[in-house]
Amino acid sequence: MKLQLSLALSIVSLSLFAQTKYSNEFMNIGVDAAALGMSNAVTANTNDVNAGYWNPAGLVNLEDKQLALMHSSYFANIANYDYGAFAMPIDDRSAIGISLIRFAVDDILDTTQLIDDQGNVNYDRISLFSTADYGLTFSYARKLPVQGLNYGVNAKIIRRVIGDFANSWGFGLDAGIQFESENDWKFGLMARDITTTFNSWSYDEDAFARIQNAVEGQNQELPEASEITIPKLQLGVSKSYVFHYDYTLRAELDLIVRFEQNNDIISTSVASINPALGFEFGYIDMIYLRTGVGNFQNELQIDNSESLGFQPSFGVGFKYKGIQVDYAFTDIGDQSVALYSNVFSLKLDFSVFR
Repeated sequence: MKLQLSLALSIVSLSLFAQTKYSNEFMNIGVDAAALGMSNAVTANTNDVNAGYWNPAGLVNLEDKQLALMHSSYFANIANYDYGAFAMPIDDRSAIGISLIRFAVDDILDTTQLIDDQGNVNYDRISLFSTADYGLTFSYARKLPVQGLNYGVNAKIIRRVIGDFANSWGFGLDAGIQFESENDWKFGLMARDITTTFNSWSYDEDAFARIQNAVEGQNQELPEASEITIPKLQLGVSKSYVFHYDYTLRAELDLIVRFEQNNDIISTSVASINPALGFEFGYIDMIYLRTGVGNFQNELQIDNSESLGFQPSFGVGFKYKGIQVDYAFTDIGDQSVALYSNVFSLKLDFSVFR
């Protein structure tokens, strides 16, 4: 019983504490099993409804309405990650899209009131709560007068809720460009949170007072009421090859740039750079095999030496008459210490109804 009480108190208290250290990391996990199977190396080549997340400039390649859905579970099914998106062309030069991401841990036991002031245990005082993060994105893309050059922008609304203890609203902007050369090379640039994404938190001070001393030495004061997400760049170059008409190979190399010093393979006081490499092998535009490697980290070992860690991934896909189902076996975005997860996604092109 003491262990269960301690665990519940820690979850609530550390959830509140963590908000001042990490900002909107759930928006970096990624969407679409096809992209995750390539280690997120898709900035230059993304060209469907999921481009609203990876690079909104790619939405101009849509020929009809598209719908995408994805679900995955992390940390032994404790956390659920869900995504849905819809996009459509406006005319032959522009397109729009909307997407929603939810990352949540539901039905957490709140045992902060399990033991009353007299030391009596009362199971009726146990309640449930959820901690959930939401990201709603509106996308617009348009072709520029220069042949092969497109741009796109995102407006993001962030909502984060930790039971009755705390909640926040946030807003941010993304911008992306894509260019396809005459010799079929593709280039992409995605700038996330270009204005810095600002989150404003509000707290239930009465609820906080009940858990303030749940973890000794921590959370003696309310966390900061505001936080920002610093910009991040993702640059990509891609090339596709066709063999014997029926076989295709697409390769892409991306560089992810964060304006901070961390454990990335290239890290300076100004910025850190992490490469991601992805491959997709296709057969008759119906069956796909994918693999990738990314998230290279300089990891400190127990003997104070450093070793290079990385995150591999692979996936498969099947497409038939506008319906595409994809699967990826991968890690959780940029957090290499997390458990490997199974990711499934579905994409529906409305041309199937014609």
